[in-house]
Amino acid sequence: MVLSSSSQRLNTVEFLIQSAQHLQVSPIVKYSAFSFFADRFFPSLPPFIERANSLNWLLKPVTESTLQLFVLISLWISSKIHDSKPLSVANLKSLADKSINEQHFTNRNFLEAEVLFMQVLNFEIGTANIAFSFLQELWIQIRGVAKVGELINFEACMEIMDLLYEKEETSFLYRSPHSLAASILVVSYVMTVPKQKWEFPVLAWGKKVNLVKFVTSCKEEDIIKMVTEILKYVLEPS
Repeated sequence: MVLSSSSQRLNTVEFLIQSAQHLQVSPIVKYSAFSFFADRFFPSLPPFIERANSLNWLLKPVTESTLQLFVLISLWISSKIHDSKPLSVANLKSLADKSINEQHFTNRNFLEAEVLFMQVLNFEIGTANIAFSFLQELWIQIRGVAKVGELINFEACMEIMDLLYEKEETSFLYRSPHSLAASILVVSYVMTVPKQKWEFPVLAWGKKVNLVKFVTSCKEEDIIKMVTEILKYVLEPS
């Protein structure tokens, strides 16, 4: 059964979150995999299929099970880049056997899917320009210049990132990783740091110190727009 595009995306993003937790991968592996799969592979797949002269059996048709396999491939590639001891095919196959019910994938299928995944990405697997890397760097910088930085909840930052990936409407935010990272930090600051502990706002209203501007080159108006957009979805009723 082939699902609608929106349903496919939501289900596979949730599967990625669950798989990353089950495999106990580091945050950089998880969010690099998000970048590979949600930002690049998933939107690139329809045009890849359209221009392909012949299709691999994994894409005839594109099923939920196949997409779940590609999610695991994204985690595998990310782990190879970032881990000294990357995930093995055995790790991934064991999880697939437990989690993917409609299709059984062999070790050979994983290798075949990896090649196909790389083809869809046009073999571009750089991870330097992802929002999580900028977020982590910015968080460290702010902790170095302000005591309140110690109070910013980095776990909350990652939960916000997960939520934004789950919302297809917010996928465009990841096209501006620097601004998105700064905006997520602001949202976490506003939502998790008690107001009585605020030393000064992370964004300047009036003539107050602008902490984000101090540690980044992001334009304040861009951050304010993005923070407003993020809060709209973070505070959206379930």
